[in-house]
Amino acid sequence: MANENAELDIITLEFDDDSKIDCEILGIFDYEGAEYIALLPLDDSEDVYIYGYKEGEDSFELLDIEDDALFEKVAAELEAILNEAE
Repeated sequence: MANENAELDIITLEFDDDSKIDCEILGIFDYEGAEYIALLPLDDSEDVYIYGYKEGEDSFELLDIEDDALFEKVAAELEAILNEAE
């Protein structure tokens, strides 16, 4: 998974209800030819947010994973990557 040797990278997510949360970027990983990003909220919860990831020239975009079956597969891939890193 990319980003393993970087210092703590933080991004702020802003939700539809205008709430915001700072998240550590756990890493960017590939699953079946698409890139995904794993984010760890810095709010002491045990949640991990997973989004599709699309990098542009000067920016990047987080994409909601709307297909539940795909989300489960991507989450399982992330879990396998994290278990392998231990």
